[in-house]
Amino acid sequence: MMTNNRKLLDWVKNVAALCKPDAIHWCDGSQEENDRLCAQAEAAGTFIRLNPAKRPNSFLVFSDPADVARVEDRTFVATTDPREAGPNNNWRDPVELKATMRKLYDGCMRGRTMYVIPFSMGPIGSPIAHIGVELTDSIYVVVNMRIMTRIGDAVLEALGDNGEFVECLHSVGAPLAPGQKDVPWPCNAENKYISHFPEDPSIWSYGSGYGGNALLGKKCFALRIASTMARRQGWMAEHMLILGLTNPAGQKIYVAAAFPSACGKTNLAMLQPTLPGWKAECVGDDICWMKFDQNGQLRAINPEAGFFGVAPGTSMKSNPNAMRSLRANCIYTNCALTADNDVWWEELTDEPPAELTSWKREKWTPGCGQKAANPNARYTAPARQCPVIDPAWEDPAGVPIAAILFGGRRPGTVPLCFEAPNWQYGTFLGSIQASETTAAAAGSVGVLRYDPMAMLPFCGYNMGDYFAHWLSMPGRAPNAQMPRVFFVNWFRKSADGRWLWPGFGENSRVLKWIFERIEGTAAAAETPIGLLPAPGAIDVAGLDVAAEDMRELLSVDAAAWLKDLPAIRAHYDKFGDAIPAALHKELDDFEARLQAAAKQADPR
Repeated sequence: MMTNNRKLLDWVKNVAALCKPDAIHWCDGSQEENDRLCAQAEAAGTFIRLNPAKRPNSFLVFSDPADVARVEDRTFVATTDPREAGPNNNWRDPVELKATMRKLYDGCMRGRTMYVIPFSMGPIGSPIAHIGVELTDSIYVVVNMRIMTRIGDAVLEALGDNGEFVECLHSVGAPLAPGQKDVPWPCNAENKYISHFPEDPSIWSYGSGYGGNALLGKKCFALRIASTMARRQGWMAEHMLILGLTNPAGQKIYVAAAFPSACGKTNLAMLQPTLPGWKAECVGDDICWMKFDQNGQLRAINPEAGFFGVAPGTSMKSNPNAMRSLRANCIYTNCALTADNDVWWEELTDEPPAELTSWKREKWTPGCGQKAANPNARYTAPARQCPVIDPAWEDPAGVPIAAILFGGRRPGTVPLCFEAPNWQYGTFLGSIQASETTAAAAGSVGVLRYDPMAMLPFCGYNMGDYFAHWLSMPGRAPNAQMPRVFFVNWFRKSADGRWLWPGFGENSRVLKWIFERIEGTAAAAETPIGLLPAPGAIDVAGLDVAAEDMRELLSVDAAAWLKDLPAIRAHYDKFGDAIPAALHKELDDFEARLQAAAKQADPR
């Protein structure tokens, strides 16, 4: 189907005149089109077809070693006023940046086809969804976007003649001269730009073919651009999983959760509860868009249609439901290749195969001192294949969010779980969300790294203004019903370095307490930091955790919290006068409560 949307037709024409592709292909989203493009990529040496007996209709791709991850230092937010972008973004002047990039785009698609990908972020036609159109010269992008979003004719139909869309322009930046042989992974390692223009809104990406740099529906649209749209329009675009939780009586709630990286977000999204009779189902593992309905209920969709997950560390032990989602129709990037044409990555099995082809296309054997898979190796899998996908995951109306969870990786100080008594204090807790650095990260060990609401790399505008937007949400709808806010920490350790909490499926015990708090049946005790589970309120039946360990998990050490305060204030200082006065007051009141508690604990 073609379109009569004049804005879209003019834009495609203008980009084609600038980038000068040999051909233009409008993607219809069909299986036949997908199969044809995959076969074309296979013939070009870009796709490696995996063993159909093990992984039907699945492919492995090796990228250029210079193009393996998001490039934060080449990711820009271009606004007329630099303050609008804030210290959390790399700011550029939009006029100057567009002029620079137009020079790069000039003729950049010679020898290639420009693919037009109409895509819907969210179920097509949902009042919470939004439409984008990506123009790209990469088959890899087309095939992955088909998994990660809804693409093709149905989106054009929903767009109509006058519908609005976000312009997403992408090129690998590798034009081909007549007769020049292509490489399996074209890119322009020396000239990468991932540029966001919220005032348009549009996204211009150049030089990288990888992940979030090229799949522009991912972080670029779903968070950076959508967050600016949400602020203007009175909704929320968040870096959160969405989980449905059903108790043994058949009652159900939905929770959203924002965790920094390496804090178990995907594992929680696909949780297998250990508590008898409890059921957890996945609506989404990464992005959450929330809008008020006519009754003031905040309802959420997962704007994506697939999972774009980190493969290393994913296994039947760590996340069996993720593994079951990968059985077919997947694209793997920078994983290792086995002798029988299957994929492998670190921690997939207890013992590695005797020989592999590494992500660098080299022979690999155990003990060679190199990783077989790139640490950021990825899988792209259709969400519909997840065995615990929620029945309402594609409901256009969205699911009602009862609670929002924050958390970080904190070996000390932060208890297993506690509740904010109100939305403003909950926003404060999200604004000071942090993880401690480990030996695996560059720099000092034990330093707090703040990642408010897990949005620090992804908020498309000044983070201080983002906090103000959160605070404004209760006034954005008549009878607004705001979710309850909780803070969790699965990573508390004892003084001798033991994990105090088993985590994984046992986290359902904490979710049970949260469920019962919302239901009004679970007890909580007031503390200087919030409402903690009362003694016995966490169900530990059948759990091998000592009583003293549970006391430690649910203890509040006011002196330890007070030690965090200089770092919290320094974190706020980075955003200057953009931090709302209400959060400064919450911080001052927080400090006063902690000082009073510390004095009571040690009256000297």
